Amino acid sequence: MDIVGRTVVIVDDGLATGGTARVVVQVARAMGARRIVLAVPVAPPEAIQELEAEPDRVVSLVMPTPFYGVGRWYEDFRQTSDDEVAVLLRQAGTGAERAGEPVHTSPGLSADVEIPVDGVGLEGFLDVPPAASGVVLFAHGSGSSRHSPRNQMTADSLRSYGFGTLLFDLLTPRESAERRNVFDIELLADRLLAATHWLRAREDVGRLSRRYFGASTGGGAALWAAAAPDNDVAAVVSRGGRPDLAGASLPSVRCPTVLIVGRADVEVVELNRRAAALLRCPWHLAIVPGATHLFEEPGALEAADRLAAQWFEEHLVPPGQS
Repeated sequence: MDIVGRTVVIVDDGLATGGTARVVVQVARAMGARRIVLAVPVAPPEAIQELEAEPDRVVSLVMPTPFYGVGRWYEDFRQTSDDEVAVLLRQAGTGAERAGEPVHTSPGLSADVEIPVDGVGLEGFLDVPPAASGVVLFAHGSGSSRHSPRNQMTADSLRSYGFGTLLFDLLTPRESAERRNVFDIELLADRLLAATHWLRAREDVGRLSRRYFGASTGGGAALWAAAAPDNDVAAVVSRGGRPDLAGASLPSVRCPTVLIVGRADVEVVELNRRAAALLRCPWHLAIVPGATHLFEEPGALEAADRLAAQWFEEHLVPPGQS
């Protein structure tokens, strides 16, 4: 992560000698952190005293004497996942809450779903962590589906940032067999809109704000759907997308949009530049160094996913509600 000029909070389950924490603080300082806070639930007083000069602030909720060991102060000392940490941070206060905006949350769910549209059922998977700050609907690219490892990896990444995800197939297997359907942007956009209305009507997660993540041709479909007059989507991310396929709909897109492209994907970079010139909403063209169209290079997909999550975090509520 790029931490230059930022406040960094380093958290551990507790300190014994504090040796590991000291190294982490030194690494964060060398990486350019502006301010470093070390926070732990339990530590011996002598460890805190020895560490006070390293970070800018040390916080320990309990400093018992005698200490014995970190695990002795836990009823449950099992590992805590990154997802749990991300959710708890958001429960403590999202950016929108600090700005005074209401943010609706859900108790969380994970379920296979079927979205009725055009007389057929679109198969999908809805995964919403507790206290999610919104749901991201995926618009897959040509020939892709909810089973795509790349899409699932991105969905996992977004959930670690506290967003729910809806991975679903825009076409049925029979429809996908007709190649022209895969490139029918208007059809794909209509399906995405139908899924958006379906999600908004749900009692459990319908109050959460919605965002679009489009890849390849799905990028064009996401922008086409975002331009619909009754759509209140909060933000759009297009990764390696073809926003140019949204054509005349581009000037009608109202929500903030980021176009993420690999620098080595030269032709698609130019198509994205041309499409961006037609947008009238807040937009940004983010180019990932060394990445090709599918972001298969080491670290490329992770970099694109971080850009997507950061964009969604920066735009928590739909335009006109902030």
